[in-house]
Amino acid sequence: MTTDEKRGPSLQDLIDSVPKLVDHLYHDTPGPSIRTRADLIPVPAEFSNWRDEQRAWRETAVLFDQSHHMPELFLSGPDAVRLLSRIGVNSLANLGPGVAKQFIGCSPSGHVIGDCILYALPDGTYELVSSMPLLNWIEYQAGAGGWDVTVRRDNNTADNPTGRRERFRFQLDGPRAGEIFDAVVAGEPPDIRFFRTASATIAGVEVLVLRHGMAGRGQGFEISGPYDQREAVRAAILEAGAPHGLRQGGLKAYFTSSYESGWIAYPLPAIYTGEELRGYREWLPADSWEGRFQLAGSYRPDDIEDYYSTPYDLGYGHIVKFDHDFIGREALEHIAASPPRRRVTLVWDTHDVLRIFASLFEPGVPYKFFDLPIADYGVLMHRDEVRDPAGRLIGQSTFCGYSANERKALSLAIVDAEHATPGTEVTVRWGEPDGGSRKPRVEEHRQTSVRAIVAPAPYSTGDPR
Repeated sequence: MTTDEKRGPSLQDLIDSVPKLVDHLYHDTPGPSIRTRADLIPVPAEFSNWRDEQRAWRETAVLFDQSHHMPELFLSGPDAVRLLSRIGVNSLANLGPGVAKQFIGCSPSGHVIGDCILYALPDGTYELVSSMPLLNWIEYQAGAGGWDVTVRRDNNTADNPTGRRERFRFQLDGPRAGEIFDAVVAGEPPDIRFFRTASATIAGVEVLVLRHGMAGRGQGFEISGPYDQREAVRAAILEAGAPHGLRQGGLKAYFTSSYESGWIAYPLPAIYTGEELRGYREWLPADSWEGRFQLAGSYRPDDIEDYYSTPYDLGYGHIVKFDHDFIGREALEHIAASPPRRRVTLVWDTHDVLRIFASLFEPGVPYKFFDLPIADYGVLMHRDEVRDPAGRLIGQSTFCGYSANERKALSLAIVDAEHATPGTEVTVRWGEPDGGSRKPRVEEHRQTSVRAIVAPAPYSTGDPR
């Protein structure tokens, strides 16, 4: 999206037209994610079954196709690094070819707009992958600030008018991923440190490889290259991986990896309030992702700002560096010494989860359906109340579901720091108030409380068998 292409009402127009923004996002928006619309991208929900696909990243290896669901932005020009430094909380002092960053952008209030992967390419271009709200924010800042940069967008397949992508992207992950990578790469495999990149050749195709992991263990490889060459690369990886137990992973397994990795994806971007952001909201279309986010869950505040989060809430405190001037720096300096909230994993009580399932077979209105393996039902923005044993609200639970590796129902959560110690007992309020919202995927139900234990994020106790 560029300013010249913008047509129709803006996000600010949408906000001004609804009585309460929280009500609108909670009841009436479709959500931008393909998680519930697998027909929008050519990746199946399952290749075999999601249980074995989950276990593959713990026991052998899994290959995910990320080519279709993540938008990308390419930034180049004399001011590219200066612009990124102005937006990102990260230090970019060592940014250069071979380096990647978990890049985070905040509003002036210090609340997160989005996070993505930033690549420094050999030709001086910077590639940013995922987080539509952050990519929109970067594009807006590039124009509004008069920076000498060139911006090129390649949106996710469902929002891409060209019907194709510029680059394919595969994730090879699991304890045997390294053996498979060594076997499929032509010549001597490059030695790549964590969150560093290198070029390699697979099936005669030059690819870019990022060393990182999706399931919290850092043992994976993200492999990208020219889109038209994707099938040759995929076939070569599958052939090399067959002796090592490699499985292809579908959408169901893919979107559950966060339960073990600890990544709280797509926090609600902190752009809906503040007069200093009015110009940005007037630039964004009403039908942008920001206008389509879908709120869900038992956490139901009246103020949209109660959904905002800081980098410290999301476990990114170690990334924030005050060695440069960036948007939101002053606000974050005030909380850096003692962040009030922390990211944790919640391990749900198995008996309470079974009680939710049992309600389906009993007379009366059941509890909210706990779908498997993905139980959160808000499209990108599910939040449930977390309370202490005395009933006090102490946080928000988000991405929740079942891990075949742990044989547990897990969720990620942001809780008050005094309740973040592993072993702390809490409760999660499951289901929406008043019988549920108007969202099509929300059936009539009643609420219940589920006991849970605080655990670290990332989370892993080893093989539960």
